[in-house]
Amino acid sequence: MWNENRFTEAFNLEYPIIQAGMAGGVTTAELVAAVSNAGGLGSIGAGYLSAEETRRIIKRVKALTDKPFAVNLFVTEDPEVDLDQITEAIDKLQPIYRELGIDRFPDVNPKDINKFDEQIDVIIEENVPVCSFTFGLPSKHTVDRLIENGVRLIGTATTVREAQLNEEIGMDAVVAQGSEAGGHRGTFDSEFSEAMIGTMALVPQVSDNVNIPIIAAGGIADGRGIYASLILGASAAQIGTLFLTCHESGASAPIKSVILKSKETDTVITSSFSGKPARGVRNSFIDKMSEHHETFAPYPIQHALTSIIRKEAAKQHRPEYLALWGGQNMRSNSEHTVNELLEKLITQINNLLP
Repeated sequence: MWNENRFTEAFNLEYPIIQAGMAGGVTTAELVAAVSNAGGLGSIGAGYLSAEETRRIIKRVKALTDKPFAVNLFVTEDPEVDLDQITEAIDKLQPIYRELGIDRFPDVNPKDINKFDEQIDVIIEENVPVCSFTFGLPSKHTVDRLIENGVRLIGTATTVREAQLNEEIGMDAVVAQGSEAGGHRGTFDSEFSEAMIGTMALVPQVSDNVNIPIIAAGGIADGRGIYASLILGASAAQIGTLFLTCHESGASAPIKSVILKSKETDTVITSSFSGKPARGVRNSFIDKMSEHHETFAPYPIQHALTSIIRKEAAKQHRPEYLALWGGQNMRSNSEHTVNELLEKLITQINNLLP
């Protein structure tokens, strides 16, 4: 059977379909649990959450499913705080602050933003089945702690070398993130511009050079994409953008509306929202910031500086100032429940079988 392989066996899944851990409130407990209850792997996007916020949503997911689920974390670094750089970044954002009526600046202390180690403690204490990572690799000490406590680990790679590094440190599986993927790029071992390899080229090369299961990601939005990923050497497919317009998604109505109207030529890679490259629908914020890319503060400081803009824009229903993360296959998006989507994908794959 197409849905039975070493990945589904090791992670105790019925189907090799993973809902990407999209941060920022998209991955509600209802969305995550619905994916897991349907036989896939739901993922909490905990990248921007505090430790206690992470604990609360884990408990809510547990109340809704007894199936495996994942928590996705950002492997963050603490950049040196350059006050002149922060001042310059704020200066470039000032016109948008004023337009939205924002008269205060957010806290930009990265030590207060980075809750990674505390989140690891929560994952162990709450007996989370799976932990996935992006933006790099956790320390060997962290990996060993999680393994000792029975947590399955999934890393992210955008090149063959990054996949090999994931295997070397002890990941149980690795996401091969193609350039088509929406949201943040997971590149950590090179410049992101050197790691923009498409899914169809990346997956078979990763498969040929590592022994752990491969999870294909990037531009996968129907049964054909999932089945093609398996043929290329992946053991599972990770899907993000397609879940944004599910009824259970936490994406706001303006974001869902933009995604449903967008096409493959509407996205760009930008660092303007967070300080790290990410793919999303081009809007006024990205256009206004495009000429100031050299003044962006590093992640997570830029994220803190723009988070207040995104929150206020959401209140005012101003999608032109929201981070509209999405991949290059948005024409496939429609409104449906998670169950309806999974049933559709599974039917499509079954119809492809010889």
